[in-house]
Amino acid sequence: MTYLGEGWDSRAELVDGRWVDRRPRRREIGPQLRRETVVMPWLAPRLPLPVPVPVVVSEEPLVVRHDLVAGAELASLNAVQGRQLGEFLLALHAVEVAEAVARGVGPRPLPVERFRAEVRVPGGEELLARAAGLPADTLVHGDLGPEHVLGADGVLTGVIDFGDLHVGDRAADLAWALHATSPEFAAAFAETYGVTGELRERALLWHQLGPWHEVLYGNDIGDPRVAAEGLAGVRERLRIGVSEADA
Repeated sequence: MTYLGEGWDSRAELVDGRWVDRRPRRREIGPQLRRETVVMPWLAPRLPLPVPVPVVVSEEPLVVRHDLVAGAELASLNAVQGRQLGEFLLALHAVEVAEAVARGVGPRPLPVERFRAEVRVPGGEELLARAAGLPADTLVHGDLGPEHVLGADGVLTGVIDFGDLHVGDRAADLAWALHATSPEFAAAFAETYGVTGELRERALLWHQLGPWHEVLYGNDIGDPRVAAEGLAGVRERLRIGVSEADA
């Protein structure tokens, strides 16, 4: 058994070079892992890239296991990968929401009151006001970024970590691809997905909101360093938003 690392919610270990075992880091994450064992067998055949399909292998302590998804975090980004991710998200976002809801997937409202109380920055209130009333009508990955999009030999090989799968705004899944990747990747992604100006603006808003969650997570685990890194990210992305608006 080889330790693979841990995210905000679970720890992962590689077993016999072919399976990934995940354990919840906190008791409240258990239902989330169990939900994945219900949703992912149904969702996986509808997607054009490999994704984890976990099963419960231990009830106490809770452990879920899935086949290792090939690939590694992307070291470079190109147009081929951008088109692949565009096709992946077109498929995911076309999934019937009612069927996902029937399998336990629901909305995930923004923790606006905590944001207001714990993330105090110039321009923050204006950003939160813009986030009010965003649509929540699409099945979204919810945490799509470089650590969850895998590749090898210049192509994508899979997408992992569906713990934040929920019914939300499709633009949230476009944030990283449009606003934090190479120009080649972003342009190919936008063309494949059919990104409109309004979608691009909403994706930027979600990109700006990303580090706010890191501040709250740092506070929850009592780690001032994590919270400070999140706050630095909040300020940096607010400046990016101002510069893009001026452009």
